[in-house]
Amino acid sequence: MTLLALLLIVTLAGVALAGYGFGRLGQAGVRRAGRETRLRCGAALAAAAAAALYAWGLLGVGLAVLYTDDSGTDAFPVRPCRVAGDPRATADVVGHRVEYLPPRYVCELRGGGSRATDDGPGYVGPGVLGLVGVAAACLILAEAGPALSARNASRG
Repeated sequence: MTLLALLLIVTLAGVALAGYGFGRLGQAGVRRAGRETRLRCGAALAAAAAAALYAWGLLGVGLAVLYTDDSGTDAFPVRPCRVAGDPRATADVVGHRVEYLPPRYVCELRGGGSRATDDGPGYVGPGVLGLVGVAAACLILAEAGPALSARNASRG
């Protein structure tokens, strides 16, 4: 249930951020918009892309959880933890868990180890981190813009 609620919240936040970014640029016009407006819209669009990428990872993990819950008589080991062609690796599975940062489905192994499945793509964590960094940089530059303009005007 947590996974579904988080997926819904992230999706709605991404749509809202994209709406703000595109709406603000469309309202002002890309060429007529000032530097600060373009940077704020760029930050919103980068954050929307980060939300979309994170939602993609959550969707993959959510489908793995759905397969787990729908296993029926074929429940152990759970389908996402099975390794094709290696029954020994599957025999070591004693449980599973979902991790949210980054989104991934983790199979717990006998002896205390664990391994993540490919259900939550590995590129989601670094991609979201990079896009959030771009959004933060755009916001910092947008806020620094008026201070830099005021400083340059006082020198002139």
